[in-house]
Amino acid sequence: MTKLRLAIVGAGPAGIYAADIAMKAERDFDLSIDLFEHLPAPYGLVRYGVAPDHPRIKGIITALREVLDRGDIRLFGNVEYGVDITMDDLKKHYNAVIFATGATKDVPMNIPGIELNGSYGAADFVSWYDGHPDVPRTWPLTAQSVAVIGNGNVALDAARMLAKHADDLLVTEIPDNVYQGLKASPVTDVHVFGRRGPAQAKFSPLELRELGELRDVDMIVYDEDFEIDPASQALIDSNKQVFVLNKVMNEWRTRETGKASRRLHLHFYANPLEVLGDDAGNVTGFRYERTAPDGTGGVVGTGEIREVEVQALYRAIGYYSSPLKDVPFDVVKGVIPNHEGQVIDESGKHIPGVYATGWIKRGPVGLIGHTKSDAMETIAHVLEDQDSWWTPEEPEEGAIVDLMESRGIEFTTAQGWTALDEYEQKLGEPEGRARIKVVDRETMLKESRAE
Repeated sequence: MTKLRLAIVGAGPAGIYAADIAMKAERDFDLSIDLFEHLPAPYGLVRYGVAPDHPRIKGIITALREVLDRGDIRLFGNVEYGVDITMDDLKKHYNAVIFATGATKDVPMNIPGIELNGSYGAADFVSWYDGHPDVPRTWPLTAQSVAVIGNGNVALDAARMLAKHADDLLVTEIPDNVYQGLKASPVTDVHVFGRRGPAQAKFSPLELRELGELRDVDMIVYDEDFEIDPASQALIDSNKQVFVLNKVMNEWRTRETGKASRRLHLHFYANPLEVLGDDAGNVTGFRYERTAPDGTGGVVGTGEIREVEVQALYRAIGYYSSPLKDVPFDVVKGVIPNHEGQVIDESGKHIPGVYATGWIKRGPVGLIGHTKSDAMETIAHVLEDQDSWWTPEEPEEGAIVDLMESRGIEFTTAQGWTALDEYEQKLGEPEGRARIKVVDRETMLKESRAE
């Protein structure tokens, strides 16, 4: 009987869902799957890209964990593709590979001053407050007034974490170094800027509501942003999510403000022009052009230029994927070129044995439901492409383990993740917390490898 040895690079939701769907798919051959993850722990952006005060994410992690706990899919953490294992290694030991490496970098923003001290990518900030092991332990939180550029959930997450009082995060898994950094922050005002109007914002209703529930933080919205044009009104009337967003923000317009020690401002119709700085190269302000609705859901410039005094700026205008060794990459779209998950070359021809799923396949948009449908599409092709699978020289399941051990790779396993998970929970027990996330890679490896 034919057996498919399948490698999946990336153990976030995209990779784990692909493995689960493949295992459950109807087929007339055996299947074994190995997940490779460059971090010692699995779950990708669910663990390292979502603010710690989102308890609903625990439900997603529970579902992902159930897949790994079944024991029919192997996990190898702390293994970096292109460094520890190569495409040639995969071809030697597997019939095919699916890349599910996601998108973790910030989309660049090309305006004058973006390179100044105090100008940051929101993705880097998210990695810091989520305790990513490969980023510095400290973050320069010295600004009283901060600008966040973007009108999506990442912008809201960054703004909420900046404005929220650190003590209110102690019920979460927030690492101690992050708590201490946020505790010392002198911030009083966080300004979120969007180029279009409130009806075009890409917030989810739950994310937006959470802002209004922050303790000792006033929500500030501006009446001039709520002169709704016909195109926006049609969107509000036809889209339930937009209707809810509009309702929430209009309720904030009636709130009494002025008593809180911190303020979170939402600005719309603001087109970024420049990050202002001083002679020492530090951020001092943000300059933008006031825009106006164009009647079709877009905006046009008004010529009115405004400035806001800030000492730090975060861009949250999207995520961007990283290219992978020996894999085609579209630098414009930030994805692996593919047809329904089949990776293609410059001529549009499928490269045998190579597939993609998740954000590296379609770009950083969509939620978990999209990730599942992505995986289903890709897996369907993997299973149907039996005639073009690789023919590995050493397909035995122990061969890849022998290879990594011979190279001195300190890989972790699903059992090791369970041990690390239990260790993090024990760290939280004395403080009555569900867990405290371990930040440094050495400790993660020590606990995962039972050293």
